[in-house]
Amino acid sequence: MSRTVIRGGLVVTAADEIHADVLIEDGRVAALAASGTPAAEAFTAERTIDARGKYVIPGGVDGHTHMEMPFGGTYAADTFETGTRAAAWGGTTTIVDFAIQSVGGALREGLDAWHEKAEGNCAIDYGFHMIVSDVNEDTLKEMDLLVEEGVTSFKQFMAYPGVFYSDDGQILRAMQRAADNGGLIMMHAENGIAIDVLVEQALARGETDPRYHGEVRKALLEAEATHRAIRLAQVAGAPLYVVHVSAREAVAELARARDEGLNVFGETCPQYLFLSTDDLAEPDFEGAKYVCSTPLRPRDHQRALWQGLRTNDLQVVSTDHCPFCFTGQKELGRGDFSKIPNGLPGVENRMDLLHQAVVDGHISRRRWIEIACATPARMFGLYPKKGTIAPGADADVVIYDPHAEQVISAQTHHMNVDYSAYEGRRVTGRVETVLSRGEPVITEREFTGRAGHGVYTPRSACQYLD
Repeated sequence: MSRTVIRGGLVVTAADEIHADVLIEDGRVAALAASGTPAAEAFTAERTIDARGKYVIPGGVDGHTHMEMPFGGTYAADTFETGTRAAAWGGTTTIVDFAIQSVGGALREGLDAWHEKAEGNCAIDYGFHMIVSDVNEDTLKEMDLLVEEGVTSFKQFMAYPGVFYSDDGQILRAMQRAADNGGLIMMHAENGIAIDVLVEQALARGETDPRYHGEVRKALLEAEATHRAIRLAQVAGAPLYVVHVSAREAVAELARARDEGLNVFGETCPQYLFLSTDDLAEPDFEGAKYVCSTPLRPRDHQRALWQGLRTNDLQVVSTDHCPFCFTGQKELGRGDFSKIPNGLPGVENRMDLLHQAVVDGHISRRRWIEIACATPARMFGLYPKKGTIAPGADADVVIYDPHAEQVISAQTHHMNVDYSAYEGRRVTGRVETVLSRGEPVITEREFTGRAGHGVYTPRSACQYLD
């Protein structure tokens, strides 16, 4: 039996803060006891980690990543090996990535392809959502089978006509199926049909720079699509999870639905909380680094997002990590912003940026753990195996130094991308040691993990539903 004891840290979960020692046995949390008490003193182990002056927190759960994702004639720059290693460096110990159904193909084919990419390559544990690009009778039957085997969430797109787009009828059919089989529909809520018109008109006017990506993908078209998705879900009697919410008007739609008692949930991402159209407007095509969808908004939208996180109208912060190198990938859109691959790197930065939000007074410590660990674990059927520190939970544990200062930079990050969206940003707080199922993946700022340690983790249904 392998045992580890973590001594003297402040254990922070979504529910509690307590100075406690943590006993880990065979990859799981075996016991907690208040530091200095006879119960804690009785803990014995081969390995002792001194966490005095540090936080002991659950490993982060990032419910929205895209490793090796094909997009616009290229691929996301992080593989499952590089991306999960970078996630571990940032204190994240579980990702839920998106397998993709090709139009005309089966869900199973897409899921098998993503299993093949990930298996044996991940440094941390992982699960899958399924992107449904082609709703038909076969697809709907397959949804039932996937739910049974632990793929319990399905993403649809109101954006990207001709690629991932589903019309309202297809969305309604998938939602009706999810209402029956216990699945959760995740929605990219932007009116893609209208956006394509605005893109065409902007390019015809010679408006080709990256900043126009943000101007054509209007906040009102995010809000309209969010409203429509909510009402379709209401008609279907299905729960709804809206991904990467960026606009205050969309937050207002979610708040209204939740006030009506609907099972509607919202996610935002660090880029919307910390970046803005100012970044998208950087000269000399530098703004291309910040092209993602939904797009960055003017800075005054950030207040509504932070408020939504405090009032629980937004429940989760994920990254939508989908990195493309500036050189050779983002550059595909020089002279035509619509050809810039959409996506930002961030899987390594989320926990630190959200700790900075604690330092800045936007959220509390426990809310940090709630939106980054516990709620995503519950939302996607992983709790209490993931997302908390409690007897029986997987020993996914981070020793976090709340006082260390660092400067975020592409020079020092571990994501396989040639720039940082947060270059030069000074933050307080840093991951020191990371355990995944009791095994050290990061040990005092050194990578001690390995590809293949991470295992596929089937999920139960969303744990917020009646």
